[in-house]
Formats: sequence, C-alpha cells, structure tokens
Amino acid sequence: MMLSAGDVRQLARLARISLDDVEVERLRADLSTCLEHFRILAEIDTDGVAPTTHVVALTSVERDDLVAPSLAPEEVISRAPRREGPYLRVRPVLETE
Repeated sequence: MMLSAGDVRQLARLARISLDDVEVERLRADLSTCLEHFRILAEIDTDGVAPTTHVVALTSVERDDLVAPSLAPEEVISRAPRREGPYLRVRPVLETE
C-alpha cells in the first residue's frame, strides 16, 4: 500500500510533529514499505498456531514473592540524609518556572 504525502502529513499532525517536504517524502517511502511488510504477513496462514508460541522455550527468571521483615519507618527516616518531619526529603525532579 503506497501512502500519499497527504497521508503522511495527517499522521504527522496526529502525532503533533512537524515535517518538511523532504521528511514527508522519506517517511512516505519508509511507511509504505512497512505497510507492505504487514500486508505480506497478514497473508500467512496462522490457523492452529497458538498466540503465545515461541521458537525457544521460555523460563521465568523472576523469584517468588516472599514475605520478609522490613525496616521500621523510624529507622528508615533516621538513616535518610535529608528529612522533614516523618518524611524523606528529596530533590525536586521537575523544574518550576
């Protein structure tokens, strides 16, 4: 499926990005190629293939979630380099104007 320049501009508008004419043409070709690959994949018969089938056996690497004792809140606060009352004080992560 070949996209038109208008299709690419509409996608860019929806994504809230600005593109110049050179970028529109490059992306038109790239996106058209991607859509063609998806069209070919859609033609493959996948009847009888389970949705979660993998070519290699997968094993979970996560450990069991075990209940374990934790530190008392007062001990955690006492170890903090900066505190404010019963709370940990951290540097702001968002700048304000």
